[in-house]
Amino acid sequence: MSAARRARVADDPVRKHRLELLRTMVTIRRFEERCAELYSATRIRGFLHLYVGEEAVATGVLATLGSDDKVVSTYREHGHALARGVPMDAVMAEMFGRQSGCSRGRGGSMHLFHKPSGLVGGNAIVGGGIPLAVGLALADKLRGRDGVTVCFFGDGAAAEGEFHESLNLAALWHLPVLFCCENNRYAMGTAITTEHARTDLALRAASYGLVAAPVDGMDVLAVEEAARRAVAGIRAGGGPHFLELDTYRFRAHSMYDPDRYRDKAEISSWKEHDPIGALVATMEAAGQLTEKDLEAIRAEVDQQIDRAVEVAEAGPLEPVEDLTRFVYSERSAT
Repeated sequence: MSAARRARVADDPVRKHRLELLRTMVTIRRFEERCAELYSATRIRGFLHLYVGEEAVATGVLATLGSDDKVVSTYREHGHALARGVPMDAVMAEMFGRQSGCSRGRGGSMHLFHKPSGLVGGNAIVGGGIPLAVGLALADKLRGRDGVTVCFFGDGAAAEGEFHESLNLAALWHLPVLFCCENNRYAMGTAITTEHARTDLALRAASYGLVAAPVDGMDVLAVEEAARRAVAGIRAGGGPHFLELDTYRFRAHSMYDPDRYRDKAEISSWKEHDPIGALVATMEAAGQLTEKDLEAIRAEVDQQIDRAVEVAEAGPLEPVEDLTRFVYSERSAT
């Protein structure tokens, strides 16, 4: 490749954007893999639900949001937090239960919260974040703000009552909310075919009057395109939208899960559609990525993770005398 050609490739805005998408997915993947190692070594305690395999969803959707938009997540939210821009040091410190964590060490893996980034929180209750997102969107509408609330949840949440109530109210009140169903085919160990009589969840959402569409959740470019179109439609006054993101988690439901309900051949088949590998192949075919670029991204990310672990382990634990803080409001009654 000539020097002029290399310069044009380096300045290509499409290449630069795709590199950022790739960097985000690699960051999520390697952060999750490190957390699995730390958990196995008992350096991280409690519950741990990993996002490996689903990186394209968080990366593609959150790339379309502005700084004033809000994100409501589930207990599998590390990827959402990192893609939204929550500092890695703060996320890792929360995993270690340190006071320097984004939730002061009180939330741990399942309850990440970061107001500056608009991450309104992970929710351990299945479907618990859906009505919260409706409330946030209603607040934006009543106050005349140009904000969009994105709500992530799994296919299992679509069987909960609040799913139906929330979609109905969002459509009825024409609220600026984007519902993102991460359909990974399993609600813990329950296959979608044994939980839902009709497995077309986008069609179910459309029955409430939402603009709804299925999306290949293993293709970050397809996810971003669909999310950008949905967010634009919401901002233009089109009311709530719904994306059914067809994805798959490569690991078990949680670190406690022996994962005996899935066929190994099924897992291997889905791994052939790895979202990171898919974007790498697309960029290589377009002359937008070299092995040297990929190695540089991995090295940079690993360095960030190493630092985050060091910062987390050196962080302070909350003093025992402060444990009753935030249980009740400290605000004066006057």
